[in-house]
Formats: sequence, C-alpha cells, structure tokens
Amino acid sequence: MYIVAIAWLYVVFMMSITEQSAIAGIVTFFLYGVFPLTIVLYLMGTPQRKRNRQMKEKLKAAQDAGPGPVGDASAGNKSES
Repeated sequence: MYIVAIAWLYVVFMMSITEQSAIAGIVTFFLYGVFPLTIVLYLMGTPQRKRNRQMKEKLKAAQDAGPGPVGDASAGNKSES
C-alpha cells in the first residue's frame, strides 16, 4: 500500500516541477498529491484502527473483570492449609 503512495507522490512531484512558477508547483504538489493521499490513507487505515480500538476495549474489559477463577482457587488453597 505504501509503495503505491510513494509512487503517486513521485509522479505528482514530477508534475509539480514542470509548472511555470514555484507557487504553481507547490499548489500542484499539495492539491494533487498530499491532500488526496492523506484522505485515501486515512480511509484505508480505518479498519485497522477499528480492530485496535476493539482489542483495547477487550483488554480493558478483561482487566476490569478481575483475576477470575484462578485468583479464587489460590485464595481457597491458602485457607485450607
């Protein structure tokens, strides 16, 4: 995915250096390259961010639940001895 983004930035860079002025080149680079690319990469990264958020929620729920039956079993063994 990143190789395509790098290739696109290269193409847009080549387009921008052929512009008549430096201002036109900068505008071309940002309007054809940087801004659209950031939008596309953000949208393509959405599923991964969703999976990361769900994983954090699961880990937090597991930590909030407490030690579970393993902690209870060890506490029971100490009282019997």
